[in-house]
Amino acid sequence: MKAKDFDRKFDNGEDVMADLDLSAARRPGQEVRRVNVDFPSWIVESLDREARRLGVTRQYIIKVWIAERLERRVA
Repeated sequence: MKAKDFDRKFDNGEDVMADLDLSAARRPGQEVRRVNVDFPSWIVESLDREARRLGVTRQYIIKVWIAERLERRVA
């Protein structure tokens, strides 16, 4: 499909999702990068308790808490 045909379909409100290849789509700035962090055992135990209490993983707790802290610094 040519770009002008795609644009015409989109501008007319037609569904263009079938015309897109989303298999390689990425959100800029959302790529996952692995990091290793060493914590004292008391921190790991506290994280595990909180994760169990909330019914989530330790990794989830760490990511959410760090994201919240960084968002506060930006605001």
